[in-house]
Amino acid sequence: MKVSDIMTPPPVCISHEASLRDAHELMQTRNVRHLPVISEQDGKFIGMLTHKKMIASVLKMLNKYGQGALERKERYTPIADIMDTEVQVLALNESLNEVVQYFIDNKLGCLPVLDEQRNVVGIVTSSDFVKLCQRLLLNP
Repeated sequence: MKVSDIMTPPPVCISHEASLRDAHELMQTRNVRHLPVISEQDGKFIGMLTHKKMIASVLKMLNKYGQGALERKERYTPIADIMDTEVQVLALNESLNEVVQYFIDNKLGCLPVLDEQRNVVGIVTSSDFVKLCQRLLLNP
């Protein structure tokens, strides 16, 4: 099996010029925990923002500035300041045997899937692997 067999296409993405508040609202309204970050200029993948990273940033702001300033701080904090830029990426044709080991070894929740031009075409999450397990268990 390949990455393209289990990935979620196309994932919800966010611009690197968006604010932390934008990301917070997007994650809530679209019910996602991982946002590939793309360049506003050319739409290419440049990083990843996870729910875990976003919550850590919000809690840090809350502790430092208090509840009254939280919304303002979120609104003026660019995604580019908190996103991860050192991100392992996947290709559509990668074998799941290698990908699953990478997930286990690195305790990751997701990996973006890019085409040759660094456009985001999908995302593979730990939930995708759980769904695959369910399919395999129900149809041995």
